[in-house]
Amino acid sequence: MTARRAFATLLLATTALTAQAAELPVRGVTLSSAGLAQIERAGPVAAADPALTFRVPLADVDDILRSLVVADPAGRVEGLRLPAQDLAAEAFRGLPARPEDFASRATLLNALRGQRVAVGETEGRIAEASESKDGLRLTLLSATGLRSIELREAQEVRLLDEALAARLARAAEALAETRSADTRQLSVALRAGAAAGREVSLTYVAGAPLWKPSWRLAVPEFGAAGEARLMGWAVVENHTGSDWDGIRLSLVSSEAAAFRQALYSPVLLPRPELPILGSGQVEVRADTGGRPVPPPPPVAQAPFAPPGAMARMAAPAPVMEAAPAAAEATAAASLGRVAFTLADPVTIRSGQTANVPFLDARLPAERVWWVQGLGGRHPLQAVRLRNTTPHALPGGLATVYGSGGAESGGFLGDAELRGLPTGESRILAFARDQGVQYSVAQRGTSVPIAVALRRGAVQVTQQLVHTVTLAVDPGTARGTLVLDLPARRGETPRFTPVAEGDFGQRVEARLEGSPTNLEWAWQRETTQQIPLWDTALAEPLPPAWRDLSLDRDIARLPGGTDRLEALRTLLERLPATAPGRAELAALVEDFGAARRALDTFRTAARAHAADEAALARARRAYEDRTGPEREAARTALNAASLAAGRSGAEADRAWTAWRGLAQRVVTRGGG
Repeated sequence: MTARRAFATLLLATTALTAQAAELPVRGVTLSSAGLAQIERAGPVAAADPALTFRVPLADVDDILRSLVVADPAGRVEGLRLPAQDLAAEAFRGLPARPEDFASRATLLNALRGQRVAVGETEGRIAEASESKDGLRLTLLSATGLRSIELREAQEVRLLDEALAARLARAAEALAETRSADTRQLSVALRAGAAAGREVSLTYVAGAPLWKPSWRLAVPEFGAAGEARLMGWAVVENHTGSDWDGIRLSLVSSEAAAFRQALYSPVLLPRPELPILGSGQVEVRADTGGRPVPPPPPVAQAPFAPPGAMARMAAPAPVMEAAPAAAEATAAASLGRVAFTLADPVTIRSGQTANVPFLDARLPAERVWWVQGLGGRHPLQAVRLRNTTPHALPGGLATVYGSGGAESGGFLGDAELRGLPTGESRILAFARDQGVQYSVAQRGTSVPIAVALRRGAVQVTQQLVHTVTLAVDPGTARGTLVLDLPARRGETPRFTPVAEGDFGQRVEARLEGSPTNLEWAWQRETTQQIPLWDTALAEPLPPAWRDLSLDRDIARLPGGTDRLEALRTLLERLPATAPGRAELAALVEDFGAARRALDTFRTAARAHAADEAALARARRAYEDRTGPEREAARTALNAASLAAGRSGAEADRAWTAWRGLAQRVVTRGGG
């Protein structure tokens, strides 16, 4: 015997379940690319109907509670009712029976021991129930004693506690409801108006599988502009728990915000638990008797702490812890949204998946070659589509077929169609063309275009040019080549791209059936400094030279390094009309003169250093000699001294000459 049948023997004759109104059918469904479905249920409702009922998946209840809209032209909406989320637990709360007691008549009656019941004219409290070969034996405790009754077929056991009987009836209904735990039946209570009958509709939004567009694309022959036929099909899944029988189906492509909120789940806010306060605990230590008194410590000694005293003093106070393809669909476009409404009614049973056509359009198209990077060898075969429809096309996978010549009706490849706004074009690649080859070469050059004299340096403005050359051999084929060049940050193209985007800079070229070289270049300007002397020097023109190092310090002075060669090379490469060229030419001339003067000084300084060394040797020889040899050493010392004086004077004159010429370099260099 089922649980419902076992319990039916306990129902009072006056206790009957309320008749449920017919479930409203689904009339329309709008599937959104945001993963939602707008569902419309509608139907005629009699004036006396107390409610509208419909069953939905448990996962949709939260969405329905937040989005349900009721349209009743002649009545008023009183609210939505549905079972508790934990239906069985709530229905059996406070009852003597549990859900498992409905397994049989005997277990249910034994769960109700002590309850007053009536069997025919006999009344008493249930003492025991058991199944036997003859049927169900019920033992009742009456005012006169125990009485055993054999229940016959269809004999009724009536609960005399009407309130308990009603609650058990509701628990039985809840138990039946939990047999389908993944769905819930919702009831919309209406207060009827004066009309005898009326059309009432319910609309709500719930989560749904994405409708998935896919495309069939028939393209024209290569090299010829023409039309492509684009056929859109949608994969639709009915996971609503209700049949869609001749409904109006709309497919929406948009980027609507979509959220979830747990409205159906009970939310109990945590509260801190306040402890119950009583009188403080009284602690009493037992008397253990006296101990011998130790002698007092010496006065100078620190008082002695008994063992454990410091530990007791350092222990922290305890802390209290806190508690824890039919007819084409019509398309309606709005801001960022396109809705395709199928022309014919659609029937999809609950749990079924369907593939339905929603678009058939002819769009301007051109077959092209497409090079997406510089590292390949063969271009892609592609088609360029322009959306001439009055609405955007949603993205999806396109299966490409040929429509003419040897390709007619043949599968050419698959392509990805991203969302295509109206009036815009997209390139869809579907295969690689092994009959066309290309190779790429890149080079960079720099050309000085201007100079300016700054303090202690020449500032050179250079133009850097990066060139990409594409050598392509199309065989005998003719057509358009589209190339996506990587964007070069900070550089200006010397060409005009046909488009710029995530792909970089797009260019096009026409191939006429013979090998050809295509070239594109970018440019940017940079500056560099050519120092005329070591700018770390406190003074580029030192007044004295005798404290300088010929090998270290002289090279840091104007004209002292190979900067003259760098300036001459720059002057040779600089165009004749370049800004600053005349100033640079004059500087090169002055720098050359200073360089020659510095070389003369360096020669004189080295000669003077040699004379100074000879003078030092002559002085030591004079100091070491005696007698006639000393006189000869004196003569040699005088000669060395005269030679050192003459070479020193010559070095002074060369230094002064260099300083005069170097002054002109310093002056031109802004020093």
